[in-house]
Amino acid sequence: MSFKDLQLNRPILRAIAETGYNDPTLVQEKTIPLVLNKKDVIVSAQTGTGKTAAFALPILRLLFDKQDASKKGKKIRALIVSPTRELAIQIGENFKNYSTYTNLRNTVVYGGTSIEPQIDILKKGVDILIATPGRLLDLHKQDIVNLDYVETLVLDEADLMLDMGFIDDVKKIERLCTKEKQILLFSATIPYKVEQLANTILKTPERVEVTPNSSTSKNINQMLYYVPKRNKIELCLHLLRNTIKGSILIFRRTKFGVEKLEQTLLKNGYKVDSIHGDKSQNLRQEALKNFKLNNINILIATDVAARGIDINNLDAVINFDLPNIPETYVHRIGRTARAGNVGASYSFCSADEKNYVKTIQQLIQFQIDVIDEHPYPLDPKAKPIIHKSKKTGSKHKKGRKSAASKKKKKRWY
Repeated sequence: MSFKDLQLNRPILRAIAETGYNDPTLVQEKTIPLVLNKKDVIVSAQTGTGKTAAFALPILRLLFDKQDASKKGKKIRALIVSPTRELAIQIGENFKNYSTYTNLRNTVVYGGTSIEPQIDILKKGVDILIATPGRLLDLHKQDIVNLDYVETLVLDEADLMLDMGFIDDVKKIERLCTKEKQILLFSATIPYKVEQLANTILKTPERVEVTPNSSTSKNINQMLYYVPKRNKIELCLHLLRNTIKGSILIFRRTKFGVEKLEQTLLKNGYKVDSIHGDKSQNLRQEALKNFKLNNINILIATDVAARGIDINNLDAVINFDLPNIPETYVHRIGRTARAGNVGASYSFCSADEKNYVKTIQQLIQFQIDVIDEHPYPLDPKAKPIIHKSKKTGSKHKKGRKSAASKKKKKRWY
């Protein structure tokens, strides 16, 4: 099947051709006709399957006939809600590329940056708005954003949106739009709470499922290193010196962990940067840009900060901390070996993460190769360190004499 078979018009087909895509991906093939038929749709597809185009292209086609309103007369007819700033920016870039030969205008609004320039653009009028929940509701409160004309509402990365605590915001945004709108819900996984949300706001939705969430690419060489927690940084340095080369994405569970590893690698002369929630938007964009331009070859990230980010030609992924959700492992390593390339993943497992390995292997139905030949092996009998909280208060049982009072004291009587 080609894009021409999907009832897209010439200006959009021309823009697609210029971005270098020839044939639609599976998720695009299945989703685009449903969107053009004005159906509500739930799409379960992972990053890297081309799902942004699966909603961007049909939305542009549906809005094409209404594109010639004067700038001031433009109303927001499509609203895309995205959990993170990086994702919103990326979606905005896609819309910009695909709408090159139309008069449709789109803009992106997100928090962590000045609101004034965003207000100026919105006042000039846009057809398509891509937004993070918090900033969107701020702008609505200030009467800058009017959602009365929204025909299509897209909830992208719904599972992440709910994990980040945006459920009430999402429901509020849905209520602010017209009742007649079409809703498209995209999610890497469909856990119970996403299912619940879909049941409350979608009308008899069509379902599109692309590749089960448990599949990992055959082109990824997956390796597992058992290592004491205290030696993970040494093991990482050892592998970077001797084994892992090229562009590398390292995942850590916490922002503090990201910072700590970044400082160590910088001290050891590596070209490295990081993205996490506490960094300003500009710094995060700068880090991504430098990584894509090969000014740095190592990027350290938390899962939330890295979700949905398109990084092509990635040579290796290091799971410095193993994820406690097995699907997250699939997302992480799926960033390498894209578009038929070969990649590698290196996972560090300490004693308290052994259970995570079990659940990951059950999900992917695959035994990950264990590499024993390294300088920091984990003692097979090592038990996880359990940190007990120090009890406060008296160390003496009530009603008992203290050691001091038991000593023979001279009495005055």
